[in-house]
Order: sequence, then structure tokens, then C-alpha cells
Amino acid sequence: MRKNQDITAPTLKYKKWIILISVCIPLVVAILFGIRIPNVAPLNFLPPIYASINGITAILLVFAFISIKQKSIILHERLMKSAIALSVVFLGMYVAYHMTSDPTPYGGKGFIKGVYFFILVSHITLSIGIIPMVLVTYVRAISKLFEDHKKIARITFPIWLYIAVTGVIVYLMISPYYVS
Repeated sequence: MRKNQDITAPTLKYKKWIILISVCIPLVVAILFGIRIPNVAPLNFLPPIYASINGITAILLVFAFISIKQKSIILHERLMKSAIALSVVFLGMYVAYHMTSDPTPYGGKGFIKGVYFFILVSHITLSIGIIPMVLVTYVRAISKLFEDHKKIARITFPIWLYIAVTGVIVYLMISPYYVS
């Protein structure tokens, strides 16, 4: 009973925000993908930047994992907040690029094309699902529900890391096909 009471108050306090953000971000991104900003040159310089942001996010996540294992809570917290902030910056750049540029078709053939699309689809699908997971994990941490935070973080961390790493892989695989 105590455990449910401990987790219920913070969860209810933030539940509406978690749901709203988790639904709105993918919805707004999907809508914005269908909008092209007229008379704006494609922002072709953004993909390597946001791919780098994905790479940095992956590094931060690994260091945050190491820091918490070493009981360096303040460092862990700073690294995680930085990873969240970089993810928000990534999203802004990603949307800006796609609002000014046509989609880049993948030019690979055969087996590698299947590998590319598997990575891309899993990356996109998981990136939608990670939003509420990161938010719940974060809320449990700021609510000082560390045991509950730890339980979900064990699931959130590897998925988020996969998304960050595959973001870089997708960029490296499609970058030869970008139009300058």
C-alpha cells in the first residue's frame, strides 16, 4: 500500500503533462512533416549536426549510466538533463530540416537496403515510444522515487541509447544520397 501511495501522488501530478507531451510531439512532428516553408532554401547543413547531437546524446547516456553506478548522483542528474535538452534540440533541427527539404530516398540496394529500413523503422517507432518513458523516468527521479525510477530506467536507458546510436547509423547510411 505504501509503495502505491508514494508513486501515485507524483504520477497523478504529472500524468496529464506526460500524456499531453507524449501525444502532441509525434502528432505535431507528423503534421509539420507535411508542411514546406515556402521560399526557404533547404537547410542541408542540419543533418550532420543533428546526427552529431544523437552521437553526443548516446555518449552522455553512457556516462550517465557509469556515473550512477559510481554513485555520482549530481553528475548523473546533470548528464541526464543534458541528454534531454539535446534531444529537444535534435527534434527542433530535425523538424526544421524536413520542413525545408524533400525526403531523401535511400539509394542502397539488396540486403543493405533491408538493413537500412529495419534500422530506420525501429528507430522511428522506438523514438515515439521513448517520449513517455523518458518523462516517467524523469518524474520519478525528481519526485525522489528512486526505486521506481531505477525500475523504469533499466528499460528506458537501453531503448534511448539504441535510438541515439541508430540515429547516427541512419545518417551515415543515407548521407551519400543527400542532394547538396
